[in-house]
Amino acid sequence: MVKRITPGQIRKTNRQMIYNYIYRQKGQYTSQQDISQALRMSRPTVAGILSAMEQSGLIFRSGLIDADMPGRKPVTWSIASDYKIALGVEILKHVVKIIAVDLYGNALKCERFFTEYQNNEAYYKLISEKVQGFIKSLGINEKILGIGFALQGLVSADGRTVIYGEILKCTGLTIDVFTKWLDYPCMFIHEPDGAALSELWVSPELENAVYLSMSVHLGGAIIRGRKITNGIHRHSATFEHIEAQPGGELCYCGKRGCYETVCSKEALLRGDDPEDFFSRVRSSEPEASKRWRVFLSYLGGLIAHLHLVVDTKFILGGHLAPYFTEDDIAILYQEVRERTPFIEGDDFILRSKMPSHNITIGAALPYIMNFLENAGGV
Repeated sequence: MVKRITPGQIRKTNRQMIYNYIYRQKGQYTSQQDISQALRMSRPTVAGILSAMEQSGLIFRSGLIDADMPGRKPVTWSIASDYKIALGVEILKHVVKIIAVDLYGNALKCERFFTEYQNNEAYYKLISEKVQGFIKSLGINEKILGIGFALQGLVSADGRTVIYGEILKCTGLTIDVFTKWLDYPCMFIHEPDGAALSELWVSPELENAVYLSMSVHLGGAIIRGRKITNGIHRHSATFEHIEAQPGGELCYCGKRGCYETVCSKEALLRGDDPEDFFSRVRSSEPEASKRWRVFLSYLGGLIAHLHLVVDTKFILGGHLAPYFTEDDIAILYQEVRERTPFIEGDDFILRSKMPSHNITIGAALPYIMNFLENAGGV
């Protein structure tokens, strides 16, 4: 039996197509005629949907086209980017970051405060109060789509439970610790996944890649078909726990010599200020230069081994990404070539396009993406 498509479903689909079309123009002149021609819809259909979306606040009249023709000039339409807003919260051992983003993923406001992580009710209540104060300061209470909490731990598929949280000692933590205080949809997200999502957001051409997040801790994500793949046990891309140095430094996982102990920001800087450290590297100060060269050697080894398994692009992300120069990347290619039997080109190691606020913005993006996918039904 053929399922019948109802007039309501057709109208919802048309509404979604029109909304998405205007959204993709990003503020460029978009008239009713442009929409009608591009989507092959009748002018009356387009006019009716535009009127309804304007009344609901989804879109607004952004100007008039200065056309050389008699009569009224065509109206142009734009998305109300602040119609809905999502929040990202990044939880680290010593600091918490909060960010609000609009429907284009633009940061509206950022805030951070220092507090020691504690796995207890008082801590989660404090964070919730800070988030509530942040929302109040923006006057956006009714616009919140949801809040994504990024942390250093593996997360269940539904975003409700931390299934491995050894860094913060929070394995088993559930999102209820926040929804108890916050009356919004909330979810957990693994930090590198958030960073990879923000990379996908600013790179519409990116289909497949391995994302390396070199922040306080090392992490990663595998991108396939513009989706992050986590595996059947949710621990795909935990490259940080591959052995790099047998018998080396103790990792937080309890093993020794993991890549976490040689390729994380913490392992490299050892408490140094990054600006000061890289200033010394670029001025060829011996100790800093040697430390950086060892770091690049290990990182090149990791990329070489992963590239043999997954022949794809590699994106250098995280807090250290902005400090990589073209010379540094050339060294990485050299390290890869020394470890592989294949002739490798200089075409697969890329720097992140979004090294700033990537994790916090990425934590908010799932709510934005979900809204955009269903905007026609709003």
